[in-house]
Amino acid sequence: MSGAFFVFFACVALALSAAWEQTKLQSKVIASKIVEENGFTVVGIGDRTSNAKEMTEQGVIPKQWERFMKEDLVNKIPDKADSSIIAVYTDYESDKDAEYTYLLGAKVTSADKVPSGMVAKKVPPGRYAVSTSEKGPVGKVVAETWKRIWTLPKSEPGGNRAYVADFEIYDQRAADPQNSEVDVCVGIK
Repeated sequence: MSGAFFVFFACVALALSAAWEQTKLQSKVIASKIVEENGFTVVGIGDRTSNAKEMTEQGVIPKQWERFMKEDLVNKIPDKADSSIIAVYTDYESDKDAEYTYLLGAKVTSADKVPSGMVAKKVPPGRYAVSTSEKGPVGKVVAETWKRIWTLPKSEPGGNRAYVADFEIYDQRAADPQNSEVDVCVGIK
């Protein structure tokens, strides 16, 4: 994936902030599929944040993306299961309005050799609603997908969230930053 791809992640937090402010607005419901996930482990860099914090200059998500790319951390993670980058939202204090841990890394086959300065987190087995973004500029399509998820009624796939773990998959479909497609997977009850 090109380095230019990740320049757009500095804008993701700002776009998410704008989307967050508009969660009360109606938006079209995106088609989701429900999958049974067996669980997996991600190794990468993590920090505590909240959606409110991400709306300020103290937001950690763009800083994590910048560091992740600048230090080429994806290539320092041993035992990667594939070439995708995974962003995990976990350790929720309660719901979308409270703190959570944001981890940026890669799915691994073993967490026996976690590099210094990185952590390993398990994405637990369970049911996940998978929403695929539209194709377009990565920061825009990811923010729009989350905006739609936040406005889903509990009766829709992905609307009855568990707030245990959610994750985004940046695979080969996200290689072109101007024409990216990303899967956003939310844990559901």
